Amino acid sequence: MNTDHILRSFDKDLNKNENLILEMGGLVEQQLIQATRALKKEDAKLSKKVLPNQSRIREMEAKLNASAIQLLALRQPVAADLRNVIMSLRIAGHLERIGKYTKNMARRTHTITKAEAFTGSISTLVRMSELVQEMIKSALDAYNNLDVETAEEIRSRDEDVDHMNNTLFRELLTYMMEDPKNIAGAMHLLFIAKNIERMGDHTTEIAQEVIYMVTGEWPAEKRPKGDKTSQIIFSPQDLDNKQSSPEES
Repeated sequence: MNTDHILRSFDKDLNKNENLILEMGGLVEQQLIQATRALKKEDAKLSKKVLPNQSRIREMEAKLNASAIQLLALRQPVAADLRNVIMSLRIAGHLERIGKYTKNMARRTHTITKAEAFTGSISTLVRMSELVQEMIKSALDAYNNLDVETAEEIRSRDEDVDHMNNTLFRELLTYMMEDPKNIAGAMHLLFIAKNIERMGDHTTEIAQEVIYMVTGEWPAEKRPKGDKTSQIIFSPQDLDNKQSSPEES
């Protein structure tokens, strides 16, 4: 039996999976950029162009799953190669979820734009999305380069996304309490903010899986988590205090 030939063939299959992950990640990244641009411009037509990409992302995930299962069954990899195959399955799942959140973001952008609903805080949403875009790019680079240091940096940056989400939550609640006509649009913006926050979570999971893939160990410390939206209660009195000036208080 020609073992060199088998090893070369196995390496080729692994490389094929890695390239598919990077291609899928690139498509997800571009989809988020396009959805963010549609939100920033309040462009309903542009937001609709994001929607068909999700089917391509799902097809790529299915292709990678089939390839990984075949590798496990026929090659029976061990150690680093086994981690590579298993983590590719998990990373593909995270990328597919990010794609779904991006699609939801585009749908809500289309809804509020067509209805000419309230669109306050869009600039903050755009900045939040741009931060997640940078995280996705860094996560794909870390995966491609087996870069543990970059993956660790991504884990800490997710807390910034959480803090922005907390700020947006308070802002949008204030707008809704100030004028009931803002409620419909603000609710969609709240969901968009949550979509982006979850994208950050999935990207952080990818970074952690890169660390495990390279080192064989999960990060010892839990990742920083700053999402406090489930603990925020806003009352009419808070709004009164916010609106009163120092001279009036």
